[in-house]
Amino acid sequence: MPLYVYSITAKNHPRQLDGVIGIGAEPSPLRTVTQGQLCAVVSDIDEEIRPKRRDLAAHQEVQERLMVDGTVLPLQFGYVATDDLAVSEALQSNAETYLAALQRLEDCAEYHVRASQDDEAPLLQQILQDLPQAKDLNDRIRSGDRDPGLPLALGEMVAREVQVRQESLAAGLTEALIPLAREHLLRSPSGTDFLNLSLLVPHEHQDRLRTAEANIAREIGSGVDLRFSGPLPPYSFV
Repeated sequence: MPLYVYSITAKNHPRQLDGVIGIGAEPSPLRTVTQGQLCAVVSDIDEEIRPKRRDLAAHQEVQERLMVDGTVLPLQFGYVATDDLAVSEALQSNAETYLAALQRLEDCAEYHVRASQDDEAPLLQQILQDLPQAKDLNDRIRSGDRDPGLPLALGEMVAREVQVRQESLAAGLTEALIPLAREHLLRSPSGTDFLNLSLLVPHEHQDRLRTAEANIAREIGSGVDLRFSGPLPPYSFV
């Protein structure tokens, strides 16, 4: 029977999953497939698995419950194996890699840090004050100069300066936070964000991270939306 695979743990992980509901319209009980020093947490399925909110939440709950008692290698949502034998063979053939990953992630959780410009008006005003060229263009437009090239020139100048300042702020935030992490990963920001940072933070540094979050938010002040989320399963570092 096909299996849905949630995660991989060491054989000695307690895997206390009583009361946790698996995925599917009629979830099967969670169980494990053991091979050597490794276990895979699985449940039987008899339907095609789609990323419904209910099942995404169930998948995440399994990871979070396992994290309470030990290190876990969380699989991304949607991993299905043909049967127990396929899972067992995967654990055996990749045992060295999985065990090394478990050791690397031991006593850590993932945190995401994202930042966006909450209100661009103060930044734009600061740019006009700091750049004489931008101020001159803005003054000419406000005084009624009808040169059609002025708004475009001003817009391009301001956009470049916004990017430079946001990249500088993102670099400063990253530099301040990565000493608290065992590993970090920078991704391309999306939407209005200018920072998308993942941190693999040892449990012993999590209080320091929260303190750093508060201090950085206070130093940045208004205008920047700084968002921390975690502790999370370490998907980015598996």
